Amino acid sequence: MKKLISGTTAYSVFSNDLKGGTLSHAYMLDFADPENLRGVLQLFALEFFGMDGSGADGKRLLNGSFPDCRIYPDEGKKIAADGIAEILDESAMKPVERDKKLFVIAGFEQASQLLQNKLLKTLEEPNAGVYFLLGVTSTAPVLDTVKSRVKKLTIPPFSEEQIFSALQRAGENPLNADAAKSCGGILGTAQNMVRGGWFKEVVAAAREICSATELKDIGPLAIKHGETKYKTELLTQMSVIFHSALVNRLNGSEDEISRLWATPALIYAEECLAKANADVKFNAFFQGLLYDFMLRLTEENNKWLKLRQ
Repeated sequence: MKKLISGTTAYSVFSNDLKGGTLSHAYMLDFADPENLRGVLQLFALEFFGMDGSGADGKRLLNGSFPDCRIYPDEGKKIAADGIAEILDESAMKPVERDKKLFVIAGFEQASQLLQNKLLKTLEEPNAGVYFLLGVTSTAPVLDTVKSRVKKLTIPPFSEEQIFSALQRAGENPLNADAAKSCGGILGTAQNMVRGGWFKEVVAAAREICSATELKDIGPLAIKHGETKYKTELLTQMSVIFHSALVNRLNGSEDEISRLWATPALIYAEECLAKANADVKFNAFFQGLLYDFMLRLTEENNKWLKLRQ
């Protein structure tokens, strides 16, 4: 994780602010990866104090026993009124071991507007030596008045190559490549895919759907896969398969999927899947969505195949 994060612009800006003596009193780190947000905030906190995670003080920071760095809330929970009250009390006290202290809040976007408002004055005018690092997976729920009082740092989705390399460093796995393609640039999603046996099932289901060119297969397949818990992941994997087939077709190297579909049908598949992914977010009936997609794609393919004859 350190290798991945240290190469980001957000980390460089934060590090340069420290080295240049231009540190802002409050930062908001926007990182759309709830699985890894807390760990990334800890990396920023280590950088803030010039610590190494393997050193004695670094280990204390990571396990929550370093007094000048307080990380809220407890892991697996969301920030609540008692946490904000504690932050307000603690921020009025001088650092214990260093000349500055840092308050880190993970998942700040989950705080109610009331709690965000309680923190406003302290964010705007903290006591000398007091700094804040707010971590969010989305800035949308954060009050504009809070946003105006912090310096925003954003870590955008990573590239497929970056995700794949990070997964490989953690351990080689035959699923790493597919997970890197299907995770949307979110490392935590890719990690869950690799760890969970369900991803093998998603890949198999996607290939089965993408291989279906007969009208008689559409209904049974829509029923078979219409109840999956991994709707977005299934559609994403289907998109990956069709995109790969299209690239292979254009490069003159056919694969088992590209041989089944006409080139316009492969292009149409990607367009339809983009719409399907949007519809899923609005709780569309997934079985019907799959059926409609396969029907339209098969009809499109048959149309082009007839033109070839």
